[in-house]
Amino acid sequence: MSSASTEAVEYTASVFIDGRFEAPASDWRPVLDKAAGTAFARYGDASAEQVNRAVATARSAQPAWADTDANTRCDILRAFAAQLEQRRDELITLIVRETGGTTAKAEEELGQAVNQLLNSATQLTENAGAILPPYKPGKISLSRAVPLGVIGLIVPWNYPMSLAMRALAPGLAYGNAVVLKPAELTPIAGGQVLAEAAAAAGVPDGVFAVLPGDGVATGAALSRHPGLDLIHFTGSFEVGAAITAYGAAAGQAVVTELGGDNAFVVLDDADVDRAAACAVWTSLWYQGQTCISAGRHLVHRSVAAEFTEAVVERVRKLRVGDPLREDVDLGPVISAGQLARFHQGLVLPSIAAGARVAVGAEHDGLFYRPTVLTDVTPDMPVFQDETFGPVLPITVVDSEDEAVELVNRHRTLMNSVFTGDPLRGYAFAARLHSNEVHVNDGYARHGGEGQQAGFTRRQWIGVQTAPTSYPAWAEGF
Repeated sequence: MSSASTEAVEYTASVFIDGRFEAPASDWRPVLDKAAGTAFARYGDASAEQVNRAVATARSAQPAWADTDANTRCDILRAFAAQLEQRRDELITLIVRETGGTTAKAEEELGQAVNQLLNSATQLTENAGAILPPYKPGKISLSRAVPLGVIGLIVPWNYPMSLAMRALAPGLAYGNAVVLKPAELTPIAGGQVLAEAAAAAGVPDGVFAVLPGDGVATGAALSRHPGLDLIHFTGSFEVGAAITAYGAAAGQAVVTELGGDNAFVVLDDADVDRAAACAVWTSLWYQGQTCISAGRHLVHRSVAAEFTEAVVERVRKLRVGDPLREDVDLGPVISAGQLARFHQGLVLPSIAAGARVAVGAEHDGLFYRPTVLTDVTPDMPVFQDETFGPVLPITVVDSEDEAVELVNRHRTLMNSVFTGDPLRGYAFAARLHSNEVHVNDGYARHGGEGQQAGFTRRQWIGVQTAPTSYPAWAEGF
């Protein structure tokens, strides 16, 4: 066994199969407190044999779970939520340590996880299907919700608990079995804690399994397992594309949410102060490490100088440090590899190509100073690739048409546009290819959808019609 197994650790992410915890097939590996840089937990890689056993056990246990009456499943999901709530203080501290986020981020994540369980429990008992118009006289047409079977779930490190629960809670509610692989950087909040809470809540043995491990071994074995009815993946476009391609070849259902280089547009009639506050928030919340962070800022030339000054003024005041031990606004980035990816791979080459550093672009270990880059052009790496870090690149545009073209040039999940005229903002948003656009606001405050339906694409546009406020650190005080 590796040295990590002999260290004093507070948490262990074990393999969880058929209601029992067992050791992984590999040596133990450390899980770091991201701010302190010290190991406080450990995990190992589940083997292909353990993946096979977890899926087989889930397939065996799933029919009885699907036949369990809705009220009983509802009670178990509520008990699952209660188990997390009982450990609230502990789990908030755990999420801060394991993800490097602030206490506010940890509270948001835990709250989302609990609410997803409660919402799924409620939905389960409200509607089991629908009565449809008969297609000919003398017929009764009904539709009902039936489980898919066994769901393989692979979740990322940025919101490990809430992003797992987004599929886990409704999956269990509707009678599916779920086999979860948490991210190797966050296997405690994203896996071990959920297994412990599920077992304590009475989720039947075999219905839920947790397989910690890396993507190359454990993740690949799970995502390509023929015993799954659905694979649900949240993460990078490259890995998602590979999983989707395999699913297509195998005839296996795949659901993915992948990254996107989201744009934040400021038109010439915008309230610049409001736009700056929102830009700082949407770009730097959780160190910019979310799939809906604003990664490209397209600002009309007539307001570019004012917008840049307002953003830089706010960013200079931000405090970076250990969220658990200091009063700070931003914590560390998740890992040295992630820092190198965006700093050395995107920021420094863009500076070499002519981008100007208005503030930041330096770090002390994983503590990266929030960065504003100006004079960014569309051919620079920081514009072309998703940053996924605390970087705010500003590109000047001369017209709405130019802004639309630049937004639509890249894959996006969510975009924002600021303008003094909400109808103008709506018209601008309607020209964008993304499924969700916010007018005079940012982030998914309104729960927009990004679904494909038949031969149409559903676009959700949120128009902010009243003044809104952002966290104090984004407002500049």
